[in-house]
Amino acid sequence: MKHSLTRLTLGAAALAGALAFPSAFAADAKPTVVLVHGAFADSSSWDGVAAKLEKDGYTVIGAANPLRSVKTDAASVASVLKSVNGPVVLVGHSYGGSVISAAATGASNVKALVYVAAFAPEAGETAVGLSNKFPGSTLGPTLAPPVALADGGKDLYIQQSKFHSQFAADVPEAKARLMAIGQRPVTDAALNEASPAPAWKTIPSWFVFGKADKNIPLASLEFMAKRANARKTVVIDGASHVVMTSHPTEVAKLIEEAATAK
Repeated sequence: MKHSLTRLTLGAAALAGALAFPSAFAADAKPTVVLVHGAFADSSSWDGVAAKLEKDGYTVIGAANPLRSVKTDAASVASVLKSVNGPVVLVGHSYGGSVISAAATGASNVKALVYVAAFAPEAGETAVGLSNKFPGSTLGPTLAPPVALADGGKDLYIQQSKFHSQFAADVPEAKARLMAIGQRPVTDAALNEASPAPAWKTIPSWFVFGKADKNIPLASLEFMAKRANARKTVVIDGASHVVMTSHPTEVAKLIEEAATAK
């Protein structure tokens, strides 16, 4: 009985110590990775990346991006960030880069930003403007006729017959076909909305994109990475705009580098 009481006392003391110093247990915890999809896609575009991150012990959240406006989309993602207890690596694809740039502003738990074939706008810039800053984007002619919305806005889709070659040329055709069917529309207003002050000015950033991106010209992607003073930029030969789908290993590796950076 004496030994049992001693063990109970020691156990209680250890528990009290843990409660008094919770950071001792959390110090080595991996950051949560929040993945934000872009226009003409959904969170399933991150499946390969998410699987690799989870295998390596990371908690992963695929945030739903409404694709309505930079302001409202950023507010939606910011609410997800607030729900995470601990550090976050925030990752955005394409238009999702504009969203994370705004959502991370004032979010004290975001330790790193990762831009995956993504926009990293300066205050006042738009996705359309950055796409056209340098020649090379062929997105415009591949868009389907706009879908009129009740509020007077317009939803944009890529024509399904042109989705593979324009958006996901290095993805198997059968998979790209399903991606085209399940694509999420973005409003024209969102792509033309001026961005607020960006978080990449105060939070370290990493960039990865492909040389064969037809949505955002390579020169634009390189310009944004350089301007943001990216900690590291990975450029993948032959990769399309959905580099996270076609090259999940490389993208996951860069996210993990950002997660472990000091």
